[in-house]
Amino acid sequence: QVQLVESGGGLVQAGGSLRLSCAASGRTFSRSSMRWFRQAPGKQRELVAAITSGGSTNYADSVKGRFTISRDNAKNTVYLQMNSLKVEDTAVYYCNAVITVVPVTLDYWGQGTQVTVSS
Repeated sequence: QVQLVESGGGLVQAGGSLRLSCAASGRTFSRSSMRWFRQAPGKQRELVAAITSGGSTNYADSVKGRFTISRDNAKNTVYLQMNSLKVEDTAVYYCNAVITVVPVTLDYWGQGTQVTVSS
């Protein structure tokens, strides 16, 4: 059982910054791949950033150069640093964990945190 709790969302003006946090329970965090997704009203959920257990990262083209995903295994926490925010970044942001526990792969989701960017 893994629980994910996002925090750090809020209202910010365009050009500003926010840092989202996702705290995970359990002792399998270090072996998990972590992802941030977002979903705006009327749109499908989309992948924003991902980080593997080994620390490799990848980003959606729309956020590359502005967002940074990182993890602190000692704190069981993954972060999304969001800089140069744009109005189109407005969405609910979700933390996702993928953990392989032989013989099954488990998929967990947080409750989401709202990010609103004003012009």
